[in-house]
Order: sequence, then structure tokens, then C-alpha cells
Amino acid sequence: QINFVACQLFALLAAFWFRIYLSPSHASSAVRHAFATLFGIYFAVFCFGWYSIHLFVLVMMNYGIMNLASIPNIHRYSFVVAMGYLTLCHISRIYIFHYGILTTDFSGPLMIITQKITTLACQLHDGIGRQAEELTAEQNRLAVKSRPSLLEYLSYLLNFMSIIAGPCSNYKDYIAFIEGRHVHMKLLEVNWKQKGYDRLPDPSPTGAVMYKLCITLVSLILFLTLTKNFPMAYIIDNEFLDKTPFLSRLGYLYVVTQAAKPKYYFAWTLADAVNNAAGYGFSGVDEKGTFRWDLLSNLNIWNIETATSFKMYIENWNIQTAAWLKRVCYDRAPWYPTALTFILSALWHGIYPGYYFTFLTGILITLAARAIRNNCRHYFLSPVPLKIAYDVVTWAVTQLAVCYTVAPFVMLAVEPTIKFYKSVYFHMHILSILVLLLLPIRPQTHSVRRAQNQAMLNSIKSK
Repeated sequence: QINFVACQLFALLAAFWFRIYLSPSHASSAVRHAFATLFGIYFAVFCFGWYSIHLFVLVMMNYGIMNLASIPNIHRYSFVVAMGYLTLCHISRIYIFHYGILTTDFSGPLMIITQKITTLACQLHDGIGRQAEELTAEQNRLAVKSRPSLLEYLSYLLNFMSIIAGPCSNYKDYIAFIEGRHVHMKLLEVNWKQKGYDRLPDPSPTGAVMYKLCITLVSLILFLTLTKNFPMAYIIDNEFLDKTPFLSRLGYLYVVTQAAKPKYYFAWTLADAVNNAAGYGFSGVDEKGTFRWDLLSNLNIWNIETATSFKMYIENWNIQTAAWLKRVCYDRAPWYPTALTFILSALWHGIYPGYYFTFLTGILITLAARAIRNNCRHYFLSPVPLKIAYDVVTWAVTQLAVCYTVAPFVMLAVEPTIKFYKSVYFHMHILSILVLLLLPIRPQTHSVRRAQNQAMLNSIKSK
């Protein structure tokens, strides 16, 4: 963990230097690719020693697949090899070498590289192996039309900005950043002459980086003061269960779940700041004219803490992983996209039983929440006091549902998970099943989603 923080802080300094002294106006794309790659390899070796060889083996295996496999199958072969290798490493790390789950190890970077490999393979398949009319608007925008060179491939997968903690980004966005087109492309989406500008502005990420570093510092303080004082294991302590009423246990569950969040806020926000410091992550201009640097942000803390639906919570937590799941699984699944996406997420995280309890429970609660929202929400949109009351109730239910769902993710093992669910009477499972029985919803078929995507594409083309 010390190595992780040291590397990320050093990466932050290197990112500032990279943006200033190796900007596209001072260095060629090849030099920028080479620097980003070599520093990324150095960080990996520094943090994980000889275990970092797993990263390089997976990268080179999939480079071979990308160049040798047929385009119609390139995404399938890349997915099977990357996920298969990641799963084998998860198994060996936990059940053979008995690494502790809290130990920073090579599986984290391997998970990010797996995301990038499969993302690029799918986008390469879209760009070369499919017709434009078969793709969604987003798939068309991100499709890769030619195989990358070895240097481009290594830079995308191993660059120092994201090798330690991510996030996963799209290949075309990364190449545009290296070549100096990243910010310019976003600025061209705005009519600056109407705003009184004679030329395109030059957005600086410094303000965004400073803001994110402040969030990082606060998250670190909260982690050091709260997380260890409110352990998740206490909610299944026999004395606690015997003496604490049911509603109080639910309240404490919310507290310990909140206490577990700062470490994620710290790691993801610091990773975002590193990318921004290098000049990567510009997402455009909002309606107020503010420059936004959240293209690679992995979370929206305000939306998480105020979420009034399970869907809203998920969409704002680990955003880039959710985007990856959508692009490689949900948008491509012929049947049961929600279930398959949750299962893939569990497999990607690892092989601890607690992960599967969490994501299988998540499937059930997601379907139930969708049914309630589709059938009931429109009755509570007005008047304003009724809408406020509805939002308060749905906020409380959402937060408790998330706590109920993620508890096994922290507990990991089967026995404490079952003990926890018994202590709260499996109430969310039972309520979700009752909702689905009373308010059934039909899963959206692949053909329906394709028709909707095609309509969206046609609308964009007409504009």
C-alpha cells in the first residue's frame, strides 16, 4: 500500500512534467508513447517485483491475438484469453499463495489491463468487422479502423498514468491525447465566436487537479479515522446481534458501509488527478461554460450519496468499469443483458464467494427497483411536496439496499455472509421477489435494443 501511494504521487509529478515538457508541441507522438510506456513498466516493477511479469505476459499474448486472429473472432479470443488469465491469477493468488485481500498486489493492474484489452478488441471488431448500420452511435464513435502498432498498443495498456489504479479509457481517446488532438476535438463542439472568443481557449487542468487532490486528502483522513473504527465484521458479532434491535442494526450497517468508502474515493480520485495532470481527461464545456475534466472520473460522490435509485447509485460508482461492462457485455448480450453483466462483473472482481453473493443479489434488486420505478414513479412527480417525500423515501431505501447488497463484497466468505443475511432476515431478497411477482417486467430483447440504437444513430446522422 505504501508502494501504491508512493507510485501514484510520483506519477502525479511525472504527469505535470509530461504535460509541460513533453507536450505535443515539444515532442513527437512516438516520444510521448515511449516515455509513458517505460515509466509505466518501471512503476509496475517497482510496486510488484517479479509478479509484474503477469502483466507483460497477458499484454503480449493478446498482442499476438490482435495481429493473428481473424477480425470476426478477435473480440471473442481476446475476451476468453484475458478473462481466463485474470481468473487463473485470482485463483492462484488466493488459494495457492494465500495472499491477503487487503494486500496491494498485481491483480489490480491486471484487472485494468483486462478491461483495456477487451475494450480495444471489441472496438477493433466494430471498426473493421462490422457495418456502420449495425453499430450504436457510441460504437460508431469509438470504433477503431486499423490495428495499432506495438508501441501504440503498449502505451495504451501500460502507460504510467493508469497502470497502477486505472481507469480504463477508450483507445481512440488515448491516441487523440498522445497526438495532441484530445482537447481540440472537444473544444470544436462549441461555437466560440458566439461566446466572444477570437480563437479557441486553452483549458488548464490545474484547477481540476487541485480540487481532486483536496478530495483525496479528505478521503485519506476519513479512511485513517473512520474505516478502522467501524469494521464491517462487527455487524455479525454475536454480542452485537443479541443486544441490538433490527432497525439499529440497519442503521449501523449504513454507518460501516459509509466508513468503507473513503479508500475507494482516495484511490480513484488520485488516479483521476494523475491523468488530468498529464492533460488527459478533458470532456468539454458544460452549459455554464465551465471546462470539465471528468472524462476519466470513476465516481461522482454527490450523486452517490444522494442517489434515489439503485440504478443511479451504480451509474455513479466505479463509472469506468460500468462503462466497460456496458460496452463489452450489456450492449452485445443477445439475452438477459442485466444478469450477464452482473455475472461478468463478479468474475472480473475475483473468485471470493462474497463477490457472487453481492452481484447475484444486485441482479435481483436491480430488476425489482426497475419494476417499482416503471410502475409507480409517475404517480409521485407532483405536487412538489409529494415528489420530495418520494425522493426521501427512495433515497433511504436505495442506501439501505446498497448496504445490504455490498456487505458480502467486504466479508468475502460464505459463512459470515449467510450469518449476516440471516441476522437481517433476508428482507431485501424477499421484498425483491415479492415486487417481481406483483409487478413483473419483461426483459428487453436484443432486437428491441438494436432497433432503439439504430433509431438513435439515424437521428444523429440526420442532425
